[in-house]
Amino acid sequence: FVFLRGGLDGLHALAPFADADYHRLRPGLALQADQVLSLDGYFGMHPALAPLMPLWQDGTLGFVPAAATGYRERSHFDGQNMLENGSGQPFGARDGWLNRAILGLNGGDRRLGLALGPAVPLILQGPAHVQAWVDEQLPDLDEDFLARLAQVYQADPLFAAALGDARGAPEPDMGMGAAGAQGDRRAFSVAARAAGDLLARADGPRIAVMELQGWDTHTGQAWRLERMLETLADGLRTLADRLGPAWAQTVVMVGSEFGRTAAQNGSGGTDHGTGGLAMLAGGAVRGGRIAGRWPGLNDAALFEDRDVLAANAYEGIFKAILIRHLGLTPAFVEAAVFPDSRAIAPMEGLLR
Repeated sequence: FVFLRGGLDGLHALAPFADADYHRLRPGLALQADQVLSLDGYFGMHPALAPLMPLWQDGTLGFVPAAATGYRERSHFDGQNMLENGSGQPFGARDGWLNRAILGLNGGDRRLGLALGPAVPLILQGPAHVQAWVDEQLPDLDEDFLARLAQVYQADPLFAAALGDARGAPEPDMGMGAAGAQGDRRAFSVAARAAGDLLARADGPRIAVMELQGWDTHTGQAWRLERMLETLADGLRTLADRLGPAWAQTVVMVGSEFGRTAAQNGSGGTDHGTGGLAMLAGGAVRGGRIAGRWPGLNDAALFEDRDVLAANAYEGIFKAILIRHLGLTPAFVEAAVFPDSRAIAPMEGLLR
């Protein structure tokens, strides 16, 4: 699982470029037909995702638009927590659903879970022991954290000035500079390389979690997402290459805590929304297609008159992978992994 923290704008990564409402809602952000990598004549990938086009063409990459968990309140902290704990509500459990899923696999003494990064994320925390891998080089602070720090410090001249000096510029929203972009790309690529090497081992882990932050694009979305999507595409191709033959038996899901508003805002970006995007890759994926239900972008289709309707449940995607790919029983998944979620069925047709 690759967790894009900050709220990926699914309409920018997978643009419905042939939809007139898309262009009406985003006169300054909408991608044009000659800019996207058309997938089916209606949806097109952002050009920064071009390295993934061969995966789409060979049927090992697919998308589920208008996808999200059942969370609808648009708080990063609550949305991320709910996605990771799997209880159906923010802070409804103290462990992660993926850790609980590992308990259902017969691993013996093997540590079947792998966390890549400076800390084990909640989704992998719990009674099942997991491995951890971290690059020895300390990661750069991500832009979301720096933006929040600027808000905290804005009323204190001393701290605000110190933060401005540390960032090397007085503006509070300069975004990620070239060095930061290169640092993030390197760190994610290195983590993807390590993940592929470890997962490919016969005695290695079976489940891994990677994270990439910086997707909260209230401002400067066009240039920020271009860099972020380049980083994501580079990491996913690195992962596929390093997995080698194991790629044929792999499912990679890329998701975020929620999507963003259907309409652009006044700052060249988008605000917190609901319906987002899921990406699925790997040899076990029935790719080369757009899966799930697409509600459209006309006024009647929008959620609360502002967001892409979340027509496809992340929980249904997760269940399909746990049951049909990892072999967990439906009873175990319903009772232990995603309790009180029987109304959400595993999504059909995602896997080979």
